Amino acid sequence: MLIDHVKLKLKAGDGGTGVVRWRREKHIPYGGPAGGDGGEGGDVYLRVVQDIQALDDYKNKADWAAENGEAGKKKSMHGGNAANLYLRIPVGSTVYNKTYNIKYECDKVGDDILILRGGKGGLGNENFKTSTNRAPEEFTKGTRGENGEFEVELKLIADVGLVGLPNAGKSSLLNAITNANVKVANYAFTTLEPNLGAYKKFIFADIPGIIEGASDGKGLGFKFLKHISRTGILFHLIAASNEDIKASYKTIREELKKYEEDNLKKELDLYEGSILTKTEINKIKKDFETNFLSKKTEIVILSKVDEVTDKKELDKKLSDLAKVSKQDKKDIILLSLFDDESVKDFEKKLNQILK
Repeated sequence: MLIDHVKLKLKAGDGGTGVVRWRREKHIPYGGPAGGDGGEGGDVYLRVVQDIQALDDYKNKADWAAENGEAGKKKSMHGGNAANLYLRIPVGSTVYNKTYNIKYECDKVGDDILILRGGKGGLGNENFKTSTNRAPEEFTKGTRGENGEFEVELKLIADVGLVGLPNAGKSSLLNAITNANVKVANYAFTTLEPNLGAYKKFIFADIPGIIEGASDGKGLGFKFLKHISRTGILFHLIAASNEDIKASYKTIREELKKYEEDNLKKELDLYEGSILTKTEINKIKKDFETNFLSKKTEIVILSKVDEVTDKKELDKKLSDLAKVSKQDKKDIILLSLFDDESVKDFEKKLNQILK
């Protein structure tokens, strides 16, 4: 099962305490202060990796902390700095610092993103020696490392997203044109989690079917829409066997719109109470809206045409789909995966689209 959302409680390491120590060499009878400084606490980083299963590391453990710095030592020796904590995060993830309303985008494999700073080491008594205080007893403790609550949301990176109602033929199409081996069956919700497949150099993402009311928690597809939010093209499959083609098309488009509204609100909530101006907030809103699913290139596919044997009925459904999608009939792809010629024609059109 793909883990695509986790909540974490993270803490950077505390700085080590400074210490009170004295020189005790035989040849120096009145040795002065020699307490060393504490070491620095470990920082916390996000390490961006290619592995989409990386969030499995956090399935059963939500609390993570970097090590504390060592205490100072005698002979004015500095305590050791703690090792940094690196959390493996899949590329394509968005990480939210819920404590301070900060968002981090993990877009490049190999990046190390600093999210929490470790505490500074305390000062040993050697630092407090003065001309009037030759034997100071003062020292300071290390400062506390930063901490916070975080949410990690994985969004798969793909070129093409497949959307449609349950049993529209998305997984069958993915299997037909890529090296994916996705479970398919003639019932709704066969697909329970996102699947990826490669066609030439392009990555296709198939998500569970979306149903009416998905934005209110019905079905499975709504929570997986994030996995096609980074795609450039959407393939919208509508099964020809659906009695009401127009309603089938509208259901998906309306649920996409609700998803976008929900996401925009979540994005703007991050800046509530910030010092940003209204102009800056509007720019953030505009930039966010450019990536709306409803604004992506949509390729409409009337699938499972072999299940409609009456040509007049099929042509009526094609006309209805063209009208509701505001596309020319000739631009809508008719597809039957049981017809070799239909599959070859689809691949020809697919190559033209992907150019």
